[in-house]
Amino acid sequence: MSTPLRWGILGTGGIAEMFVTDLRATGIDIAAVGSRSQASADVFGARFDVAARHPSYEALVADPDVDAIYVATPHPMHAENALLAIAAGKHVLIEKPFTLNADEAAQVREAARNAGVVVLEAMWTRFLPAMVRIREIIAAGTLGEVRTLIADHDQLLPSDPQHRINNPELGGGALLDLGVYPVSFAVDLFGAPTSVTAKGDKTATGVDRQVALILEHDGGAISVLHTALDTQGANTATIVGTEARIEIDSVWYTQTSFTVYAGTSGEVLERYEEDVLSRGMQYQAWELERVVREGRGESDLLPVDESVAVMAVLDEARRQVGVVYPGE
Repeated sequence: MSTPLRWGILGTGGIAEMFVTDLRATGIDIAAVGSRSQASADVFGARFDVAARHPSYEALVADPDVDAIYVATPHPMHAENALLAIAAGKHVLIEKPFTLNADEAAQVREAARNAGVVVLEAMWTRFLPAMVRIREIIAAGTLGEVRTLIADHDQLLPSDPQHRINNPELGGGALLDLGVYPVSFAVDLFGAPTSVTAKGDKTATGVDRQVALILEHDGGAISVLHTALDTQGANTATIVGTEARIEIDSVWYTQTSFTVYAGTSGEVLERYEEDVLSRGMQYQAWELERVVREGRGESDLLPVDESVAVMAVLDEARRQVGVVYPGE
């Protein structure tokens, strides 16, 4: 397909609003929105000037004027909604985490491959210009052998037990909402880990409150990660190599600045600063459009196998901390 994709938005919550705001700011075509009620679809459509407003997800994916679906529902619904869109022959961008667990992720992967459609996790950090530049620096050998990633994602979020972040029925907890970022970063840098060690504790509602992870990777690389939902952290990241290191400023998983330091002298080898229009969520939409346009089966920047691997890490971390979601 050489023409831009026509997007359908499945779900009308806060993350859908942020995504559509960025798409509108960068001229990406939003053809339709679908919600579980006509009223919600109408409110969202009026706010963002979306012409087609469907009262169900089924009606949205059946819309012949929609090429790609952005799944923006709560975590436990990601797999179900993605499979619905795939069955209708639509390409799918699934808000992170990809699914609730690795089993669901594998089901979505196989369904997309069998249907011949592109599915991509909306891990927007992967596609930001800052991360593109970091990969270039690493590929050029500037850091030498990359040995370590140290990253945190700690936020002070609402303590209301009914808030989705604290609700096990909605896949709550720090890992799936916040920890998925540093885990995905580690898999991007080093590949799927060979071992996972996790320590943490839980909220009164039974979801993970904070988790510290050590991931070991092939070749001896180690990722040291931390996530929490009730404390505000620095939210920085450092990539350490034998010749140099990259220190990514707060907030590291957004489009931010970073500095490359020589390992022994501490000399500044590069200072990166670049702004992007809006929040930067348009880059993940452009990536899906690129993959479709080039006739690829999936993204080389975030292969589906990596999304499945990330979910497997989160599954193992939850197992060690003792977090089980209803129905698992």
